Amino acid sequence: MRDKAVSRIFDEASRDGRKFLFEHEAKALCGLYAMPVTMINLAKTEDDAVKAAEKIGFPIVLKIVSPQVLHKSDAGGVLVNIKDKQGTREGFKRIMKNVMAYAPKAEIIGVIVQEMAPNGTEVIVGSTRDSTFGPTIMFGLGGIFVEILKDVSFRLVPITRTDAEEMVREIKAYRILEGVRGKPPVDQETIIDVLMKTSKMLEECPEIRELDINPIIVYEKGAKIVDARVIL
Repeated sequence: MRDKAVSRIFDEASRDGRKFLFEHEAKALCGLYAMPVTMINLAKTEDDAVKAAEKIGFPIVLKIVSPQVLHKSDAGGVLVNIKDKQGTREGFKRIMKNVMAYAPKAEIIGVIVQEMAPNGTEVIVGSTRDSTFGPTIMFGLGGIFVEILKDVSFRLVPITRTDAEEMVREIKAYRILEGVRGKPPVDQETIIDVLMKTSKMLEECPEIRELDINPIIVYEKGAKIVDARVIL
């Protein structure tokens, strides 16, 4: 039996007639399954953004939320490494101006104020739902590498811990996770934990047709989910 808060996320998207979750909803969903998401808040005004930024702590990232702007960077709807209150106000205004120039008729829900995660090793966890076999789960290096290298492993959901361990070790770039050229090894236990929790989420949420949790920035200890996309 899944949490009622999980159902509320899907119910709201259904009421709006959306076939996707907004980023803050997708990350809230991951958070409800105890995954390590970056701190995040949805701001409607400059003042809201400043309050959220002070609560989260600088530096922060700002991202537009609009059903008509799914590729935020193309619209100038993402600003990173904002270091103070004045930068937050200016950034909020700049994002609004950029998006209105890019899509004048766009409905703007607000601006995400997000903790800026430190650099680390980027990995991806994803899923597609097959009409015959149900959901699959995928793991690989994240960021731009997933498209360039196509170095990923797959399993059918549900997975066991052994499946998760094997998925991590199966990718050709596994040596990067072990630590190479002076870089420390990453926290593979956290990756395994995210894979297991994603599998549970996919089991309990048949509404999810496609899922991309990318990037997950993994450190020597712990990880941060920076972005998540859910298609219904």
